[in-house]
Amino acid sequence: MAVLAFIAALILSISLGISIIWALAAGYMIFFIHAILSGLDPKSVLRISLEGVYETRNILSAFVLIGMLTATWRAAGTIPSVIIYSLPVIRPEWFLGAVFLINCLISFLTGTSFGSAATVGVISMTMAHSIGVSPVLTGGAVLSGVFFGDRCSPVSTSALLVADLTGTEVRDNIPIMMRSSSIPFALSLAAYSLISMFLVQDSSLDSELATLFMSSFRIGFIPLIPAVLMLLLSFFRFGTKRTMAVSVLAALLICIFYEGMDAGRIPSLLLSGFKAENPELGKVLNGGGIASMIDVALIVAISSSYAGIFRETGLLEPLRKRLESLSHPRPAIAAVAVLTSMISCNQTLATMLTHQLCSKAVKERKDMVLALENTVIVIAPLIPWSIAGSVPLSVIGAPSASLAAAFYLYLLPICWILNGKSRKTAASGFSLTPGSRGESL
Repeated sequence: MAVLAFIAALILSISLGISIIWALAAGYMIFFIHAILSGLDPKSVLRISLEGVYETRNILSAFVLIGMLTATWRAAGTIPSVIIYSLPVIRPEWFLGAVFLINCLISFLTGTSFGSAATVGVISMTMAHSIGVSPVLTGGAVLSGVFFGDRCSPVSTSALLVADLTGTEVRDNIPIMMRSSSIPFALSLAAYSLISMFLVQDSSLDSELATLFMSSFRIGFIPLIPAVLMLLLSFFRFGTKRTMAVSVLAALLICIFYEGMDAGRIPSLLLSGFKAENPELGKVLNGGGIASMIDVALIVAISSSYAGIFRETGLLEPLRKRLESLSHPRPAIAAVAVLTSMISCNQTLATMLTHQLCSKAVKERKDMVLALENTVIVIAPLIPWSIAGSVPLSVIGAPSASLAAAFYLYLLPICWILNGKSRKTAASGFSLTPGSRGESL
């Protein structure tokens, strides 16, 4: 009943247009009361709640850096420079396909969905505004791309988490994940490319945007340094937060010594984001800053407080026992991934809960890797109130409707489920345990 009451609060919040933060706060009260009724004393519930929040301290500090990164890249002319050099080769008729591919590549190299969205994702959205491409479709292409790499990059924290949970090696999992995602990837690329082909755009905006940027910034190689550092340091596994910090520092130096910004404006830039004096420039470039990440930080803090309550009360235990009795669990695992993503509101906790609930329903380690990577890792971003998808969309300034255009995130679990059903049909005597005609989950 507690979970159903929480889901009802979330649905009510969305339908009434109320901030999801209030629904999450209501959810905490629901789970708090459930814990008390389950025999825990209030002090213990508060303690395990705070422990959950404390465990997210690294994520919260990363949000601060993301906010500063997106602001300084704007002010330093990094984003305008990248866009000006890209406009001649990225045309509207294949724009969405290019956005998807570029975000796939950068997220695979860096291993971070949030960092990729804060850099190339912001650039993609700015270009979309400049050439009149739908922000809903662009946001969907960016979200699909950044989670392609988040799922299967050898330096991705989610891939490392899945490897740890399943007792496998990331280097062994990557080829398996690549093969299982080949069809969804191809279908997504085809969909974005075909949609772009039917968009009628006014290419005269290219020169207008270039003129606007060149009159406001010193375009050249130097403003590109923060982006180059981001890629190089990520490639050498320097650490996501340290890499972002170095990129922010480089951008700040460029702001002061190259763009001529008054050093006294730096605190406001970092806190409130970039605000252009030119209204036309502001339409395509304003944004970023620590303040832009406050809402998502609150979502993380509140939702992370649920973890200990779930663990101590065994709230989800009946669901785990039900899964053990299923003979064909792929659709059920996907449904569990939806549920855990809805109640945890973040990818990490959702992955841990899904593994906990489904571990006895999947016998082979490699099958569990695919069960997690093809469901919860890409389903979590599709939940409107989950930070997995809301943070990238918030960072790039895309509407929540972009979730509907994140084709790759839908196609991957659908293809995985259909593939399992086709195997069951083709092989008599299907079993979850390997050995029956070589079939497994």
